[in-house]
Amino acid sequence: MKMHLNLATRDLDRSVAFYSTLLAAEPANKRPDYALFITREPGLELALDLDSKAVAGRGEHFGIVVDSAEAVDAQIARLQSAGHAVDIEREETCCYANQTKVWATDPDGRRWETYFVHEETEARDSADASCCASDGAERSCCVVQ
Repeated sequence: MKMHLNLATRDLDRSVAFYSTLLAAEPANKRPDYALFITREPGLELALDLDSKAVAGRGEHFGIVVDSAEAVDAQIARLQSAGHAVDIEREETCCYANQTKVWATDPDGRRWETYFVHEETEARDSADASCCASDGAERSCCVVQ
């Protein structure tokens, strides 16, 4: 089983570059107005459609769960070497779990997290958790907006 997502984008080339880095894969099909990624890890078909009026949803985000903190580190290295800005959280309690994660934003403003759960927790958030801070940048993973 795998997931299928179809996302509209204002700039197909920039989005292809971002998702090639995020997914560590090249598109299986690329046209002037369309790109399709098919990946095994994560099991995903991601279609990108060129749409000059595309707008990312407010307060939403997407995530990739990985099997180790080292896999998060590898994602950090890939994203940074491609020039993408990242937010890194190490062993923070957020959303009832202690996690290590990296956040990156696609060209249309969609937030993506790649994360590893160290352990589930009884607490929703720690007092210093940056992922759940409501700082006006819409970085929140937990705060209901």
